[in-house]
Amino acid sequence: VTAVPGSRGAAMAEKPKIAKKSDALICVIGDEDTVTGFLLAGTGETDIKKNSNFLAVTPKTPLSAIEEAFKSFTTRDDVAVVLITQTIAEMIRYLVDEYTGMIPAVLEIPSKDNPYDASKDSVMQRIMKKMSVEK
Repeated sequence: VTAVPGSRGAAMAEKPKIAKKSDALICVIGDEDTVTGFLLAGTGETDIKKNSNFLAVTPKTPLSAIEEAFKSFTTRDDVAVVLITQTIAEMIRYLVDEYTGMIPAVLEIPSKDNPYDASKDSVMQRIMKKMSVEK
């Protein structure tokens, strides 16, 4: 079916494709307990190429794997939010601080063993600075 120029169908055909909310993913990088909790909540996704939207970090996980996962998740067009435990974010702080994109949003979350510390959260620091709120 071809849309007639100037018709409503032609205008709709020209709009850029925007991912539906149901298509957007939440990615998780964290310790095994945190990632398992999110997987049990239904956030896990693995595509045909065996690419997943999560990384469970153990003491044996190389730093390069964490860096690669973060870079991959923040450059995918099907990702809306990247959740990363603050402990893991500290390990790759230079990458987290360097990331300035709006989408996907990168949010630091607490883990079972470590409470959230707003003073270490670079996103929170940027928000506070923009709002001119003192720490």
